[in-house]
Amino acid sequence: MRKWNFYTTKEIKPSGWLRDQLVIQAKGLSGNLDKIWPDIRDSAWIGGDKEGWERVPYWLDGFIPLAYLLEDEDMISRAKKYIDAILSYQKEDGWICPCKDEDRARYDTWAIQLISKVLTIYYDCSGDERIPSVLYRVLKNYYDLLKSEEIKLYDWGKARWFECFLAIRFTYDRYPEEWLKELAIILKEQGTDYSQHIEKWKRPLNKWTFETHIVNIGMMLKAEALVCDFLGKEYTDKTEELHSVLRDYNGTAIGLFTGDECLSGISPIQGTELCSVAEQMFSYEHLFAYTGETKWAERLEEITFNGIPATISEDMWTHQYDQLSNQMSCIKFPGKPIFRTNSEESHLFGLEPNYGCCTANFNQAWPKFALATYMYNDNDIINTIPVPCVLETDTVKISLETDYPFNNSFRYVIDSKTDFNFTIRIPSFAENATVNGKDVENGDIVLPIESGKTTEIIVSYNVSPRFIDRPNGLKSVKMGSLVFSLPISHEKKMLEYERDGVDRKYPYCDYELIPTSDWSYGFSSNELIPQYHGITSAPFSETKPPVTIKAKMRHIDWGLEEGYEYICAKVPESTEPVSEEEEITLYPYGCAKLRMTEMPFIKQ
Repeated sequence: MRKWNFYTTKEIKPSGWLRDQLVIQAKGLSGNLDKIWPDIRDSAWIGGDKEGWERVPYWLDGFIPLAYLLEDEDMISRAKKYIDAILSYQKEDGWICPCKDEDRARYDTWAIQLISKVLTIYYDCSGDERIPSVLYRVLKNYYDLLKSEEIKLYDWGKARWFECFLAIRFTYDRYPEEWLKELAIILKEQGTDYSQHIEKWKRPLNKWTFETHIVNIGMMLKAEALVCDFLGKEYTDKTEELHSVLRDYNGTAIGLFTGDECLSGISPIQGTELCSVAEQMFSYEHLFAYTGETKWAERLEEITFNGIPATISEDMWTHQYDQLSNQMSCIKFPGKPIFRTNSEESHLFGLEPNYGCCTANFNQAWPKFALATYMYNDNDIINTIPVPCVLETDTVKISLETDYPFNNSFRYVIDSKTDFNFTIRIPSFAENATVNGKDVENGDIVLPIESGKTTEIIVSYNVSPRFIDRPNGLKSVKMGSLVFSLPISHEKKMLEYERDGVDRKYPYCDYELIPTSDWSYGFSSNELIPQYHGITSAPFSETKPPVTIKAKMRHIDWGLEEGYEYICAKVPESTEPVSEEEEITLYPYGCAKLRMTEMPFIKQ
């Protein structure tokens, strides 16, 4: 097992399409929530009268690294304004959350765990020397309250106890005091042990529980790595067993798990909550860093390049709460929603469909992904995810030019003042891989880099589109890390209104997507022909996708799910063809806001 360490925003500088994506995010909801959304703008965290629990910390968790990655001085100053206000309200005993002293026992301390994580991120980005001592006092107070049993973990704090280990590790590295390990043990003992709830994951229920909540599960995947890293326990890869159960009973074509809002089975018409995508990404980043195992990097790519762009509008002003693999419309349900525990509007694109947690929390996905592109260990550096990005430290500069994952050629330029070993990942799906013209095997390629000269490395490989099996005899198309879908043309119906004192108005209003093209197709040939078109300023464009695949398809009588007008049946009613063969252009899953992803081969 090989452990890797993360670089910070001081050293990572996104370029190419990755920077474009971050710029779009900064111009959208992420960069404007503090101006338009009362729960951020007027939060109790900064002395206001609105939500004083998870929403400001969630937003800062992504806004801070986004601001520093883009070196945006206005965003940086706004982040500092929030941190300054939060620190100013810290109590003498260390308590930092906006809560009356007499209400602490009833205040869910998930907020303590989350704001502690945010403070470590702010320190990594800003170097603000106030943070270590502030965080020391926060955690010492948390320890004292838990140790004395004045408070106990419950609800969200109990379900997400391991999130605090990030801040505990940060603090212990600076103040190696035994009480920090005792705090970690208390959290583990009072927290949920998800391995005791596996049987609940195998049969979805129309019932809300913490143990099957999809966001908790997305976070939980990194728990073993965080615990073993800090407490020095042996890592057993229990995570892989948990992951396998989740995949087999709740997996989607893009590597996510269904959860609308709790685990929902393997049906392509059940949803996946956006928060869970962001948290699953973050878990995979830490799992790769801790284990060095390629599977976590490849799983990270899959959910990032497909799941995140699919559920956020191209301009990143609106998002869904739930995305579906077979999503042939996004129209508010007039009656009972298809979702197990979510509302009738959860699949609309809007400011805060269903619930506002995702509005605040999706912001962390792309910035933290960018921060996982390079990692280091002693005298070794690895390009974890080969997207366009520059690493620049005091001793080395590595630039990568590429359009990956949309094509598969890479040009590294390295200048270094010291010798080091540079590792490049050749993914398991690569074909005919070469490094500087020489054939190489898939896996980690370690190259010695000499100081004092410029080194250029050219990497290329092929990827072939292929069909992957899905449940109920359906198929999906995959090429490299990208999954492809049948895109469905649609009209957007804008919904501007006010609810609970919050205006939904353009550009952060709600939208229904009403289908205008047919979606009832099946594959009629094994032939799949990829075409590369180049990347526009919107990498996951709905109208100009960077890469597409031509497929032969024919109409079938698919049918609608019983009781629903705008939800396709879970399984086609018939696979008999009812039309001549057509050549259909498939889009990357993340570019197709309405889509059919799991489809049958028709009867010949």
